[in-house]
Amino acid sequence: QLSALLFDEDVRRAYPRGAFLTKTLGLTNVDSVGQSGLELQYESLLRGTAGVSLRSVDGKSQPIYDSGNLYIEPQDGNSIKLTIDATIQEICEKAMRECYDVNKAQAVHLIAMDPYTGSILAMCSKPDYDPNDPPRDQPDALTRLMRIRLISDAYEPGSTFKILTAAAALDAGVTTPEDGFYCSAKITVDGDTIRCWGSPHKDETMAEALQNSCNPVFVELALRLGTERMYQYLHAFGLGSKTNVDLQGEGSGILIPVQSVKNVDLARIGFGQSVAVTPIQLITAACAVINGGRLMQPYLLKEAIAPDGTVLYRTQPKVVSNPISEETSATMRELLELVVSEGGAKNAAIEGYRIGGKTGTAQVYKDGRIVRDVHIGSFLGFAPADDPRIALLVIVDEADVPVDYGGTTAAPFARQILADVLPYLGYKPTTQDEREEIAVEDVVGMPLWQARKVIADQGFRVLDDGAGEIVTAQMPSGGGKLIEGGQVMLYTYTDDLPETEELVCVPDVAGLSIARAASLLRQRGLDMTIEGTGFAVRQEPAAGQYVEQGGVVKVAFEMPNP
Repeated sequence: QLSALLFDEDVRRAYPRGAFLTKTLGLTNVDSVGQSGLELQYESLLRGTAGVSLRSVDGKSQPIYDSGNLYIEPQDGNSIKLTIDATIQEICEKAMRECYDVNKAQAVHLIAMDPYTGSILAMCSKPDYDPNDPPRDQPDALTRLMRIRLISDAYEPGSTFKILTAAAALDAGVTTPEDGFYCSAKITVDGDTIRCWGSPHKDETMAEALQNSCNPVFVELALRLGTERMYQYLHAFGLGSKTNVDLQGEGSGILIPVQSVKNVDLARIGFGQSVAVTPIQLITAACAVINGGRLMQPYLLKEAIAPDGTVLYRTQPKVVSNPISEETSATMRELLELVVSEGGAKNAAIEGYRIGGKTGTAQVYKDGRIVRDVHIGSFLGFAPADDPRIALLVIVDEADVPVDYGGTTAAPFARQILADVLPYLGYKPTTQDEREEIAVEDVVGMPLWQARKVIADQGFRVLDDGAGEIVTAQMPSGGGKLIEGGQVMLYTYTDDLPETEELVCVPDVAGLSIARAASLLRQRGLDMTIEGTGFAVRQEPAAGQYVEQGGVVKVAFEMPNP
């Protein structure tokens, strides 16, 4: 028995896509005032104006007519249209979730950009949160999750920085692609020994040194440039300054003051140490290398639109500087394409497409000291290589895998993204291959030798991380399709095979329909319990774990967002 019902109006911001572009969109507080991201940046533009109603009343609260009552209509806020491409963003979100899980990383980050305009096509970081249900009761955790590290945090980029050194050296005329060098795996500068990352490369050209990511050659190039000229290029590439992207909280990176730079500092800057950049600084500078030599100001706001549909403002691409010539830019596109097709970034190659890029593996510092065996892996790439439509930077922070170099942790996921994005943008493979696509066998849980044979017998090229004996993940995942000759990347478990033959490795069913997931699990002798309908989004136990034959895997299915 209820005596009355009270209805209390509650107004709040809704995010229909959930954890999608989360950090960039930002959050509002309980009063719908922007607190971070674009919500904060464009708070005044998005917020409407409250209405006003003033009236005179008598002592009994009855209205007094003809007493100059005031009423002002409320006004809706404006709308904004972003440069973000929702399809590209969704592709990146999916790939970064997989990248985060497979690499068991502390965090992963991605930014994609149109090299010619500076418009940002996608931004993504994991872990993130659902803005419809943020952890407001954990303010410290929420503050960390809201931080847009792609624009705020500086890090030593490592070998991706060699893109800038190579461009500066070519543009200044201190080297050519055919210039000869000799790598003995180390070089001494002012008494300090700087080592290459691997065995001596011996005789090599400048172009080959870029493919080999040879540290001593880039030390030599930086020294040839000299501190003053090197810094002129770095400043022209926007380093040491904010890009002025339309988000609050941007950092400026760190450059040693030019008057304090010693030869050994300059030498290390040449290959991406003793310098710190934000991810958005790095990709913006790299876009200048490949777009004809124009440093563009990155931006997210495409248009501001009034409630009646009138366009109030439209962002125009802005050239900040011209660090290198068009000729140097064209040469760099060719050299970076060779890095992917012939050099250390082969894990980013896609058959039928021209991809350019460079991998990087950076050191991690804690309390001012280098942490051993912990790295930040990255890949900075673009496509098509001859006329780039998209550039992207993938960063994998502190992957907990045996081989954590950028070529292993980041490049395969950049490849996965570009393989989906390029057809969406209208680019078809340049090969005339009419071969039918073949479903890749699921080899998760197999010994590496057996998995390599299974994949090779299908006609695919096989790469692995060389870390262990058991396959724990693969890309593309089982059931994904490739044409004959395509590349499959295998990730391996570091321990020995389980001693009991009654244990089986749980396969990855993410993205599969109920029927396909059930079939795959049955092949391993496992049963499945079903939650929901649609396609698999979660499973327990996780892929790669060992369970007894006959065990049950709980799989949650959801329908994709319309």
